[in-house]
Amino acid sequence: MAASATLHCLTGCAIGEILGMVIGTALGWHTVPTIILAVAMAFFFGYALSMRGVLRAGVGFKQALKVALAADTVSIAVMEIIDNAVMVVVPGAMDAGLNSALFWGALAFAFLVAFLVTMPVNKWLIGRGKGHAVAHAYHH
Repeated sequence: MAASATLHCLTGCAIGEILGMVIGTALGWHTVPTIILAVAMAFFFGYALSMRGVLRAGVGFKQALKVALAADTVSIAVMEIIDNAVMVVVPGAMDAGLNSALFWGALAFAFLVAFLVTMPVNKWLIGRGKGHAVAHAYHH
């Protein structure tokens, strides 16, 4: 269950993170504004994916948002801290262009590291009835 929850989180984070990194890099933004955009988009898409399943279960928007916030906030936060830290510490990754193997390789590596670090966090949360366990009741 923790691997599934982490993969779910990674999917939303990756969509937002990639869009944010691509937009910031394409616009020639510096590292900090690019990371801010990528993190904001990762949270947006992470919550949106969670809400989609809960809304499909017939829950109202406000309650679905509460469930998504409870289910994913810690997971997304950990994932974002880790993958952005990896991108920052890989020499040249944040300054590499979108056509660079360094950029895409570093981003893929950052997602892998973030997944490996976030999975035990999700396991711990689920074991205490928190995190993804909150949303599990709404999955069919």
